[in-house]
Amino acid sequence: MSLVTGSTADSAATGPTKLSKAPVGPTRGPDRGRRLGRHNLHGWLFSTPFLVLFGVFMLLPIVATLLMSFTDFGARDVTRPFEAEFVGFDNYTRLFDDDVFRTALFNTGYFVVVGVPLTVVLGLLVAVLLNNGIDRARTFFRVGFYAPVVTTIVAVAVVWRFVLDPSDGLVAGLASELGLTAPDFLGSETWAMPSLIAMAVWRNLGTVMVLFIAGLQAIPTEVREAARLDGAGAWQELRRVTVPLLRPTMLYATVITSIGYLNVFEEPFVMTQGGPSNATMTVSLDMYREGFNFFHMGYASAMAYVLFVVIMGITVLQLRLLKDNTS
Repeated sequence: MSLVTGSTADSAATGPTKLSKAPVGPTRGPDRGRRLGRHNLHGWLFSTPFLVLFGVFMLLPIVATLLMSFTDFGARDVTRPFEAEFVGFDNYTRLFDDDVFRTALFNTGYFVVVGVPLTVVLGLLVAVLLNNGIDRARTFFRVGFYAPVVTTIVAVAVVWRFVLDPSDGLVAGLASELGLTAPDFLGSETWAMPSLIAMAVWRNLGTVMVLFIAGLQAIPTEVREAARLDGAGAWQELRRVTVPLLRPTMLYATVITSIGYLNVFEEPFVMTQGGPSNATMTVSLDMYREGFNFFHMGYASAMAYVLFVVIMGITVLQLRLLKDNTS
């Protein structure tokens, strides 16, 4: 006996009933727009404290310094900044006629060209040794190499002045034991800059070491084991496996080290004050001297923006040269 009657029978005869479906995608229309607006508003509200601090303490000084570089702003204009005389590009053209600035620019380039490769290469070697070659007291050595990074420049200066002292220093003592006479490292035009570079490398080695240790620990152990099974020695493994896989880390370490060394200020300021005979004068130290010793604020601002352009150019060049290797 059939139980299908009425409309049910008609539905069965004509096929399955089509049921309406509710939309499953994101809701369109004014409701969704209002929700997105509230989310954006909440994000801007949470960002407001940072934006205010950034605007007051970063963006405003940057813009003010740029404007100042086109004026003869000096100590007399501190209380009346809008009365400073506009001089256009005179400050920038004067820079390259300034013998001290040209010397400072050369010294800064020398510091970067010698110091950056030394710091990166030594940081890589120390990281490899601490990651693979030392099993005991590994944490002790890591802390020891990183300690100079967090040590104040005054303490570093005291240590290095003792080490480099020509009469009673550590190097002088070792030289006398060998029957040699140590030079006056910080008082010699020949040795002053190499001495500061050595101090900077020692002080910044820990930062690069930490970066490379993190990169080494990200390399799969299977890759190294495969290289060893193929007969690769320690040098071949480092050259053909470790270094290529560390190129992104090496790029980052090179860029941040270069930026730091282009801004070098503390080492010559504390150790030599730019001497002897401007042999250790750098752009940042010359900028400080012009701005805060001679109160040539406009001229010092022009130096700051020339240094900024140099840093940007070198950074972009490094990124372009290593882009294909890190992609």
